Amino acid sequence: MVKVKHCCSQMKKTMKLNCEIHKNIYDCPDVLISYYPKFDEYGIIIHDGGTSSVSIKFCPFCGTKLPRSKRDKWFDKMEKLGIDIDNDEIPKVYLNYGWWLRK
Repeated sequence: MVKVKHCCSQMKKTMKLNCEIHKNIYDCPDVLISYYPKFDEYGIIIHDGGTSSVSIKFCPFCGTKLPRSKRDKWFDKMEKLGIDIDNDEIPKVYLNYGWWLRK
């Protein structure tokens, strides 16, 4: 598996859950950024009790342009493979970071 390399230490730190009170990133107000490895997508968490986030294109800490989301590419790949994402089992390779690097 390919390891994710974030743009800066502050970005990496801000995504980690290091909290004795909360059990997930969406409940903890100290976690500001979400990262979805399957889509290679970053977002600012909306702490409203749900799991929503607003996609971002640049790191709010160092200003680095973030990778383009692979969300559309992922859904296109599922369709091309004939996988019904609601009913079929999705191969493990498509559930993690780096699936788009495979030929």
